[in-house]
Amino acid sequence: MSRPARVLIDGDALRHNLKAVRRRAPGSKVLAVVKADAYGHGLARAATALADADGFGVACIEEAEQLRAAGARGKILLLEGPHSRDELPLIRELRLDIVIHHREQLKFLAAAGDNATPGYHLWLKADTGMHRLGFPAAEFRKLAATLPRERYTASLRLMSHLATASEPDSEFTREQIRCFAALTRGLPGEKSLANSAAVLAWPDSHYDWARPGLILYGVSAIAGTRAADYDLRPVMTFVSELIAVKPLRRGDAVGYGAEWACPEDMPVGIVAAGYGDGFPRHAGAGAVVVIKDKRCPIVGKASMDMLTVDLRPCPAARVGDAVRLWGGDLPVEELAQHADTVPYQILCSVHKRLRFVEQGFGR
Repeated sequence: MSRPARVLIDGDALRHNLKAVRRRAPGSKVLAVVKADAYGHGLARAATALADADGFGVACIEEAEQLRAAGARGKILLLEGPHSRDELPLIRELRLDIVIHHREQLKFLAAAGDNATPGYHLWLKADTGMHRLGFPAAEFRKLAATLPRERYTASLRLMSHLATASEPDSEFTREQIRCFAALTRGLPGEKSLANSAAVLAWPDSHYDWARPGLILYGVSAIAGTRAADYDLRPVMTFVSELIAVKPLRRGDAVGYGAEWACPEDMPVGIVAAGYGDGFPRHAGAGAVVVIKDKRCPIVGKASMDMLTVDLRPCPAARVGDAVRLWGGDLPVEELAQHADTVPYQILCSVHKRLRFVEQGFGR
C-alpha cells in the first residue's frame, strides 16, 4: 500500500487552457513555456498535451534535450540563450532557437566559424524597463539592423519581457509596451512581448508570438483574480487522505512549537502530506483543505510529512477520507496568498517523491 499523497495532472485541462490562450490572443502564435519541469507538472507529459502549441520555451539546454527525447519536433526557444560557446554544437543538433540578450553571446556565434548550415534562429531581446536581460534601446536598434546580415543568422525575431503585467492598471506596463513599439517600429521580423498576464490583460502586447506559462497550467496571472475568471481550468490537483482523527480537549496544543491550542473540545485530523511534499510550511491563518466538500482550516505548523486540520466543519470525517490540498474549487492562488508567496513557487516546489497520476491524456 503506497502513501496516499499524490498529484493528479489533467491533460484535458492543458488542452483547454491552450485554446483559451488562442481565444485571448487570436492573432498570435503560442510559444508554450514549459521550463522548470513545466512548472512542476512534468515537462514531457505537459508537452504531449500541448502538442498543438506553435513552439515551446525552455530555460536551459537540458530541458530542450528532454523535449526532443519526448518526441517534440517543432520550435524550441532557449529563453536564456547559450551560456557558453560549448553549447553551440548541441544547439545545432537539437535545432533550437536562441534568445540573444548580451554581447558575449554574439561573440560565441561569431567565433564558432560554423558555416555548415544557414545559421541560427535568433530572438533579439530588448530591455524595455525590467532591467534583467536584454539590450538597451540604442544598441538593440543597431543590432536589429545589422544581425540579419551576419553569416550566423538564419532568422531574427524581436522580443522583450514585461515586469508588472499582473497589475491591470500598471502605468509601468503601459510604458514598457510603448517602449517596445517604438524600438521595433519599422524593423522587419516577428515580435514577441506578451507573457501570461499580458495575454489576459494587455492586448496591445500580443504581437506575433505570445509566451504563456502559468495560465497554461490553469492559474491566473492577474493579481486578485482566479483562473475561473478567465475560463482557465486547474491542471494540478494535490490530494491525500486523513491518516488519523484525534478528539482533543480545550487547551491541547497541536504540532511543533505548541503554538496553536484547541479553543474548545474538538476533533483534529492528520493529513498525510507536508512540506516535504511541497506544501508551503508557512501557510498562514486562513489556509484550508477540503474534506467531503467542507473547507477545513489548517492548524499548527506543517510538518515534513503531515498537516493537522480543524475537523469542526466536517465532524463526520474519518480515517481514509480524501483530502484536497489544492485544485478544483480550492485554487492554488488562494493557498499562495495565505503563504505570502506566488503560485509559481508552490507548483514548482511539488516534490517528485509524490505519485503523479495522469488524467485526460488520451486524445
